[in-house]
Amino acid sequence: MIHRFAALCLLSSFIIPHSSYAAKPLLLGEVLASVQTQYPPYLAALIEQDIANGRVRQAMGSFDLNLNAGGTMNLAGYYDGQTGYAMVEQPLPFWGGSVYGGYRLSSGFLPNYNKDRTSVDGEGVLGFRIPLMRDGTIDRRRASLWQAQIDQELADPIILRQYLDFIRSATISYYTWLASGQRLALTEELLRIAKDRDSAIAEQVKRGASAPIVQVDNQRLVVSREIATVLAVRRFQAASIEMSLFFRTQDKAEPIIAKRERLPKSFPPHPRLDDSQLTADIGKAAVFRPEIRRIELLVEKTEIDRRLAKNNLLPNIDIGVEAGQSVGSNRPKDLEQNEIEAKIEFKLPLQRRDAKGRVDVADALIERLNNDKRFARDRIAADVRDAYSAVEAAYNALKMTRRNVELARQLEAAENERLKQGATDLLALQIREQATFDGQVLEVEAQADYFRAQAIYRAAIAADAPKNLTR
Repeated sequence: MIHRFAALCLLSSFIIPHSSYAAKPLLLGEVLASVQTQYPPYLAALIEQDIANGRVRQAMGSFDLNLNAGGTMNLAGYYDGQTGYAMVEQPLPFWGGSVYGGYRLSSGFLPNYNKDRTSVDGEGVLGFRIPLMRDGTIDRRRASLWQAQIDQELADPIILRQYLDFIRSATISYYTWLASGQRLALTEELLRIAKDRDSAIAEQVKRGASAPIVQVDNQRLVVSREIATVLAVRRFQAASIEMSLFFRTQDKAEPIIAKRERLPKSFPPHPRLDDSQLTADIGKAAVFRPEIRRIELLVEKTEIDRRLAKNNLLPNIDIGVEAGQSVGSNRPKDLEQNEIEAKIEFKLPLQRRDAKGRVDVADALIERLNNDKRFARDRIAADVRDAYSAVEAAYNALKMTRRNVELARQLEAAENERLKQGATDLLALQIREQATFDGQVLEVEAQADYFRAQAIYRAAIAADAPKNLTR
């Protein structure tokens, strides 16, 4: 029987430690530091910033310097001239305009009214175009760039939301691991008591002071507690494996299944929350929680869509000036050395249903986002209040479980003394031992519940938010 239990307990050898982590107790800070630097889902979340940066660079491509080149050739007809040009154009980041310049050359016989006709050595060209109404204060290029820049800011609340969730999950996993380790220790201690008593009872049976059935009853108790210990080992293994998702090596970010020797002897102190800090924490959460900031940025992004849609309701009135200067002195008599041409163009879609529909969509989206923002504030306040209530309840329950353990130990000690005096039987003592054990397990779980509630509360008020991810 004892050998069978020992073999089953060899399952605990599955918990393989990392060699550099075998000396000191594993504290929560070490696990959270691993999350911040080695946890793959968090590292993947950080890539969101790189994606946003790439989209900004992509949007800036609309303002790249452009090279245009081309030409024409008369293949049949009275005129046999050819023209060619090479131009560079630079879109401007303000007022939707652009400047351009380049070189133009024609050859052969072209009519006098052909504006592409140049001197023998060609001509240099310089000009600009500016819209007066539509595409003046905003156009598609600038709108895309501004929205991409907002997406850069949007990456921070997205990352922060995931970061807070990861820290909360890692903290909960750590305290679940710690509680399962302490529960295993309690189970083993309960088994040790039954084994030690078995030897004493065997001696009493030999002397005829106890009936053999008493030893059988205690051996049954040993077996049941062996089973409970095997289950406790499995619970600890499962908690260790779960925590290894967050606790990783620094070099290769491989999961570390923490060895039992790294279990701290006790839980950290558990101070009671100050009743006066609830209101302040609700205000803090409204500032630092990422939900509000995310909605505000989405409103800004949609405002740009609305501005662009209203811009598209305006008519196009574009003006431009182009100057040309002939190169060299060999030019036709009807061509001036310098020529300046002014241009104006008017264009207006008469129905503009696309632009009007876009304005309606943007207005509706902004109204919906504002409603979402109001509810998000209420949701955040409710989350904080609920998490605060959970911490308070866990604190009060912990106090009561400790009192319960004290009373159970007193009863167990009294029953043990009565057994020595022959005033009671083994069954009554077993009941008292089990009650003490159950009370201790409840105390361990109450401590774990307290710290798990604390983790949820800290996530609700964004207490662990990095400064670089907050406003």
